[in-house]
Amino acid sequence: MTEELYACAYAAEFPAQALLRLRKELESEPVAVLEGCAPLETVCSLNRLAHLKGASLGMTRLEAESIPGLRLLARSLETEAAARAVFLECAAHFSPRIEDASQGTACAFVLDIAGTERLFGPPEALAQRLRARLVSAGFRASVAVSANFHAARLRAAGARGIAVIPAEQEAGFLAMLPISLLNLNEEHAETFAIWGIRTLGELAALPASDLVARLGSQAAVWRALARGASPHTFQPIEAEFSLKEFCGFDTPVEQMDSLLFVGARMIDCLIERAAARALSLASLAVQIELEGGLAYRRTIRPAHATADRKFLLKLLQLEIAAHPPQAAVLSLTLTAEAGQSSQMQLGLFAPQTPEPSRLDVTIARLKAIAGEDRVGSPVLEDTHRPGSFRMESFAVGSGSGAAISSEANRPRLALRRVRPPAPVRVQLRALKPTAFCDRDRSFKVAAAYGPWITSGCWWSIGAWNAEEWDVLAETGSGSSVACLLVRDCARNEWRLEAFYD
Repeated sequence: MTEELYACAYAAEFPAQALLRLRKELESEPVAVLEGCAPLETVCSLNRLAHLKGASLGMTRLEAESIPGLRLLARSLETEAAARAVFLECAAHFSPRIEDASQGTACAFVLDIAGTERLFGPPEALAQRLRARLVSAGFRASVAVSANFHAARLRAAGARGIAVIPAEQEAGFLAMLPISLLNLNEEHAETFAIWGIRTLGELAALPASDLVARLGSQAAVWRALARGASPHTFQPIEAEFSLKEFCGFDTPVEQMDSLLFVGARMIDCLIERAAARALSLASLAVQIELEGGLAYRRTIRPAHATADRKFLLKLLQLEIAAHPPQAAVLSLTLTAEAGQSSQMQLGLFAPQTPEPSRLDVTIARLKAIAGEDRVGSPVLEDTHRPGSFRMESFAVGSGSGAAISSEANRPRLALRRVRPPAPVRVQLRALKPTAFCDRDRSFKVAAAYGPWITSGCWWSIGAWNAEEWDVLAETGSGSSVACLLVRDCARNEWRLEAFYD
């Protein structure tokens, strides 16, 4: 083995591949991608079926529309950026040292794979695994392996499939490739055409001194590239890991089924990318661009990180059904946060808890019926306002039940709240309750303790000012009750708030 070894993954017609990756229904149709401002749009990328139909690069919209059955899509740079990130993640699985070799509408990355034989086997096996991974992510790519950086890049760009170039044989593998792979300017390309030079092998066979004398020092670089002997200083890039998928629609989408059809494929891609790093999805942020410049944002947070595609799709469906977009959808973006899927160990005598996926779906349905702020876990607020609490998202705890101590067995006084508080009429003597009655019953106060005065938030509309009385009262039948009476000082109203058990 040589000290240097490179593998190039090359995806041609990347604008078309990026658009078709998440839209499987268009795979069997001829598709051409247009760029530019109307009406001067031209074809910048197309798939193989469109090429067989007679479409070509640079064709105007009018010419493309004259081809029967040709599907025209608008180029989306945001879709390409998301697809390029996925392409880079697939390559980063095989090497941390990667250089971007993209040119024009092609996406290409060159990997430094020297020393990876013990991880992925011989270069042939690595190339096959790399290409299979790209195919599973929705890309059609060619892979070439060589000890020379530029030889791998040119071979991957000029031939389909997988190629492994043995050392010292680069010139033979590049000989039949077209000279257009060198990206010559128009003047030099015309010169070589006049000379009858159409392949890299023909260029490599020219005398070096005569070639430099006629075309300058740059010709020596082209000849070295054609022979597979051009040196290169590797410039690796940093592959940032981010779970994001974007899909733009040619026509506004109004049906939720159509939106969820694309969303299901996007969720699949996010789960596959997270699973490649032994991770699951802890949250899913939904961002939708609507007609009229409106934006739609929601966040889905399961109780536990999960890789269940049907479960996440169901949560997405319930979230959109509970909060439907107010206009037609122009684009859909899903951004996920990765997390570790946890397993919860229950105690031997602990009660069985609901399955997290079923619990999340049930909570989502309850929120759709009762409202977002009416489902969750009540949490007391840090305030002196009586009975003040807020609702937070429900989460399944992992702690086991604490041991029952003798302190917990002591009898305690329980306060049973009356919800809503019952209005009562109170008789006072020396500003102290002596009797009260509600709609059905009358009570005679035997003992009253108070008042306990509370007030706060005088600077806002949520101000309160109340006095509380703990009273022991008797009913007409002779039974006694202990209860809590509260007087709203601002309104001068009395309420029966609770009973002591």
